[in-house]
Amino acid sequence: MQYTPVGIIGTGKYVPERILTNRDLEQMVETNDEWIVTRTGIRERRIAAPEQATSDLAYHASEAALKAAGITAEELDLIIVATITPDMFFPSTACLLQEKLRAKKAAAFDLSAACSGFIYGLATASNMIATGMYKHVLVVGAECLSRITDYTDRNTCILFGDGAGAVVLGPVAEGRGFRSFELGADGAGGELLKVCGGGSRLPSTEQTIADKQHYIYMAGSEVFKFAVRIMGNAAEEALRKAGMNKGDIDLLIPHQANIRIIQSALNRLDLPEEKSMINLHNYGNVSAASIPIALAEAVEQSRVKEGDCIVLVGFGGGLTWGASVLVW
Repeated sequence: MQYTPVGIIGTGKYVPERILTNRDLEQMVETNDEWIVTRTGIRERRIAAPEQATSDLAYHASEAALKAAGITAEELDLIIVATITPDMFFPSTACLLQEKLRAKKAAAFDLSAACSGFIYGLATASNMIATGMYKHVLVVGAECLSRITDYTDRNTCILFGDGAGAVVLGPVAEGRGFRSFELGADGAGGELLKVCGGGSRLPSTEQTIADKQHYIYMAGSEVFKFAVRIMGNAAEEALRKAGMNKGDIDLLIPHQANIRIIQSALNRLDLPEEKSMINLHNYGNVSAASIPIALAEAVEQSRVKEGDCIVLVGFGGGLTWGASVLVW
C-alpha cells in the first residue's frame, strides 16, 4: 500500500484577552513573582471571559488555521479536538466546533490525553490521511483550565491558563511532513495528576464540591521527575524511528509546563535554547493547547523554514507522553 505524505498546511492560535499576572496572584494566595518565575518560568497566563467556553477559543484558532491553509471549513473531512475541559460531557466540543465553523461534511470527535492530547491527535489524523481515508483534518488543542483551577491552592493556581491552537493537516510533497510518532502511557501514574469529581466514579454532589474534587490535583514533585525523564526519552525515540538524530533538529517545540523541564530536555538533546520555542512566560501551562500555540507563534515569527526538522514533544496526565518528527 502506498502512503500519502502528510504535513501541516496551516496553523492558528487564539488566547483570551484577560491577563492574569504573577502580581495579581500575589493578591490571591501566599506567593510572589520571584518564586513563581524561578521555579516555573511563568510570568502571566490568559483567562477566558465568563461567557467563553473551550469551543469558542477553538473556533477562533481554527478560523486562523483554515485561512493559513487556504481552504474552507466545507473542505474538512474530520475535526479532532484534544481537550480535558470540554464545554460539556456531550455533545463533544468537536461537534460544537463543527457547527460553529459550518463544516458540514466533517466527522468530529474529542480526544482526551491531557497535555499530550495534541500529539495524539496529530498521530490519529496523520494516519487517516496517509491511508487515503481523508484529505483534510483539523486538529485543535483547546483548554479553559481556569475553570478547573483552585485559586486558593498556591501550588497549582500559578501554573495554568486558557487558550487554543489549531492546525490543518493535508497531503504534502514527497520528503516533507511527518516522519514519525512516539506515543506512550503509564496508567499507574494516573493518581499523580487528576480531577476526581464529576465523572461516573464520583458524580457531582454537594460533598464533592465542598471537598474541591472538581479542581486539578497534582503531585508536583512526582510529575516533575516523570516529565524530566520522559521528554528527552520520547524525543529521542521519535528521532530514532525517523532515522534521524539530535543534530538534525532545527527547532524543538516542547509542552510549555515548566522552564526547568524544558531546559532538561534541551540538555538531553544537546540543543541550545535558541533552537527551542519557549512562550510559557506569556501563557503558562495550557495543557493540550500549549504545543499548537507555540507552533503557531513559531510560524508567525518566521522561526520555521521549509525543510526544517521540527520535533514536537509533550507529557501529561494519564500519565501520557508523545513526540513527533516533522519536516516542514
